[in-house]
Amino acid sequence: MGIRLTPQDPHFFELYAAAARHLVEGAGELTALLGASAEERELTLKRMHEIEAASGESTHEIVRKVNGSFVTPFDRTDMHALAVALHTCVGLMEAAVDLIVLYRVDEVLPRVAKQVEVISRMAEITADAMTRLRSMKGLTAYWVEVDRLENRANKAYRRMLAELFNTPGADPITVMKHKDIIDALEAAANGFEAVALKVEAIAVRES
Repeated sequence: MGIRLTPQDPHFFELYAAAARHLVEGAGELTALLGASAEERELTLKRMHEIEAASGESTHEIVRKVNGSFVTPFDRTDMHALAVALHTCVGLMEAAVDLIVLYRVDEVLPRVAKQVEVISRMAEITADAMTRLRSMKGLTAYWVEVDRLENRANKAYRRMLAELFNTPGADPITVMKHKDIIDALEAAANGFEAVALKVEAIAVRES
């Protein structure tokens, strides 16, 4: 990577790191939901809504700073897109939590817990990557690992779909509920991949 001539305002990178922490918080609530009672689920959903709202404010704060700054660390369009992509991940996890609670699904499919583990791992490494945006060091391993995890999530998603539709005598309404939930989890995994691709594109342009 060459010498970077653009002035580096550390506050930009602090904002991205703060925004990414909402990913870990959201993944934590998604994980907690799986073993929660009906009453606990409502509380988890409330916390998830609060995390999503906080994530939205973090995104607006980044956008306001980008719009109000004469010089930015990297391309304004990239900075805006990355902030939105981070928020989108939180929203997709919120959607999964929402569906499980609103559909009153007592037990999710057996493979869902593993899928949530993958999403949680994606959240952790994405949050870590955001702390390294300023130096742009060590990010290759991040997007390679996200790609590996996303492929794993895709395979698990297809297996869950197959098991769901191949279950003899399954109730159609129940099938539809479970499909919506696993679709939401798949969308969340894809959302993390979208963040990693944006980070990779930024790194290439800044090299």
